[in-house]
Amino acid sequence: MAENLKLARLYLLVLAIFTVGRWLLGTFGVPYERSHYLFSIVIMTLHAAFFYGAFCRRWRRFRLWQAAGLALTMGLISQLVIFAATVLSYALGLHTYFNHPTALNAAADVPFGTAVLTRVGGLVVNPIITGIAGALGWAAGGLLPEN
Repeated sequence: MAENLKLARLYLLVLAIFTVGRWLLGTFGVPYERSHYLFSIVIMTLHAAFFYGAFCRRWRRFRLWQAAGLALTMGLISQLVIFAATVLSYALGLHTYFNHPTALNAAADVPFGTAVLTRVGGLVVNPIITGIAGALGWAAGGLLPEN
């Protein structure tokens, strides 16, 4: 785990930037439909998992399970950040992109309990999907040059 976290420092920096950006867009009242995709944490994490899987295979000699494990770790961290930002949004009474109904797969405002259940589902499903993205990246990493 420590090795994965050390390797993922750049990813963690980008995650922090995306989290702050997503938070600020929501708190400054930018309509969700207009700009939610600018700082999509899930999409960024999937891309990072794919690229980390590819590059770690070629230049760090990772095995498939190591690439998938790194990606799963990244997916779990992302979901924990999303979960914490959602809870914080409700606790502070703020309207952010983390507690927006569309982000929680709803048509209207979502009560706290329902939002937490939705985010717990993400804590289970998204790291698995991210692990798969890392494994696919590992497979594609064979196409990279040696040097």
